[in-house]
Amino acid sequence: MGAESVPRREVVTGRPRPAGGTTTPRPAPSPYPGSEVLPEKLIRRQLKAALITTALLALPLGLLPVLLRILPLAHAAHRVPLAVWLVLGVAPYPALLAIGVWYVRRAERNETDAAAGAPAEHP
Repeated sequence: MGAESVPRREVVTGRPRPAGGTTTPRPAPSPYPGSEVLPEKLIRRQLKAALITTALLALPLGLLPVLLRILPLAHAAHRVPLAVWLVLGVAPYPALLAIGVWYVRRAERNETDAAAGAPAEHP
């Protein structure tokens, strides 16, 4: 009926560090040995592709309300005409899919070119 002994727990977090200072971080090794310019070119190419994709997506989808306002059938009183359903529900999706496929292929090609060390830019 006495006090039971509780096993002692040890906390291990890693190697002891030197007192009074911290270690300085080392830069990660470059995936492109021998050239420091290639990652910058890859970033520029990817940014260019992203901006083109954003413009290709934003322009038509942003102009969609203007198109619906211009349509003569858009002023129908209580029923929504078939043209509005087609413009809103069907037309944007093939364009979104095509732009997405183009962007993925371009990004993969940019990365492949950068890994191979090819500085040439594709259209």
